Amino acid sequence: MKLTILLANCLSIALLSCNRIEGNNRFNQKDIEYLRTINLLDRDEQIYRFYSEYKKRVAGNFFTNKRIATYWIDERNQEKNEISFAFYTDIVHIDTVYYAGITHTPYMLIRKNDSTQFKVSVNGSKEEVKLFFEEAMKEWKKINE
Repeated sequence: MKLTILLANCLSIALLSCNRIEGNNRFNQKDIEYLRTINLLDRDEQIYRFYSEYKKRVAGNFFTNKRIATYWIDERNQEKNEISFAFYTDIVHIDTVYYAGITHTPYMLIRKNDSTQFKVSVNGSKEEVKLFFEEAMKEWKKINE
């Protein structure tokens, strides 16, 4: 019983340590190449902010100088993979939801010009989430002015 509790606590600490908003300085070449292999990053693209609920190879939400993206890679079943992105020129509207209920993460709802939409979830302090949302929207507005 004590071992189970200890393992659960260690897992919680490990998960929390991955659960933060990061800037582009937290990415090594291996992380960047991985995002290129799943077609979420071009050679001339720079990540501005990134958030993951887990490991970078499994889940991520981010924006760059060209797009906003989210992905979930199921390590057991590729059919469950979810990869969504929109180049700024394809986005018609961004809604921000800071309070999504007690068990849900704040998110941006990205609506594209083809009528599809997806959520980009970001957690952290209120200030960090606000900064992530505002910077992403600033990049979108800059491209579409």
